[in-house]
Amino acid sequence: MSEQISDKIQDCIQQIRPMLQSDGGDIELVEVTENNDVKVRLQGACRGCPGARMTLKMGVERRLKEQVPGVGEVIPVE
Repeated sequence: MSEQISDKIQDCIQQIRPMLQSDGGDIELVEVTENNDVKVRLQGACRGCPGARMTLKMGVERRLKEQVPGVGEVIPVE
């Protein structure tokens, strides 16, 4: 994936971050794979939260796909 697209993904995650931080959590971009999947690490209150999967799919993934064409899925990593 190009550096420009990686920058767009990082910018989008920076926009999402305050929402997660307001609930005591955070998110870190770990990797963008060759298949355009985005690996992230949830931190703080988000880590292990029962709603974390929904946050990733309905929040983070949806927003990334809207703002950065070509993004695959968002995959949580430890």
